[in-house]
Amino acid sequence: MVIVLGVLAIGVIWFIANSTRTDQHNFYLLREAVESAMIESVELGVYKDTGEIQIDEALFIENLVRRFANDADLKNTYVFEIYDISTKPPKVSMKISSASSTSATGEIVTFNMVNNIDAILETTYTIK
Repeated sequence: MVIVLGVLAIGVIWFIANSTRTDQHNFYLLREAVESAMIESVELGVYKDTGEIQIDEALFIENLVRRFANDADLKNTYVFEIYDISTKPPKVSMKISSASSTSATGEIVTFNMVNNIDAILETTYTIK
């Protein structure tokens, strides 16, 4: 009886987890990941010297992929297309597509969800 209840509970948890991964979830995940990655990739040396906010492109991409992968659905394949990264002022334009089916050759067959985002990092902090 305990084993049957355990398997049933795992099945219910699996069903709920799969049904809550929606396009809206991916958009909010992308938005939060981009915002956090931009804040983490601010070059502090430039900020301390000049008071201007500037981001490091390579660090931004590394932080974005790491943050997105922490909460992304592992059964999907995600394709990041970064159109523009401006370091000063910090601005990012990108698109992320998720695919759930692939062919035997590894080519992506269908895209389930596509999300676009344009992000500009603004702040009220100034050096006096």
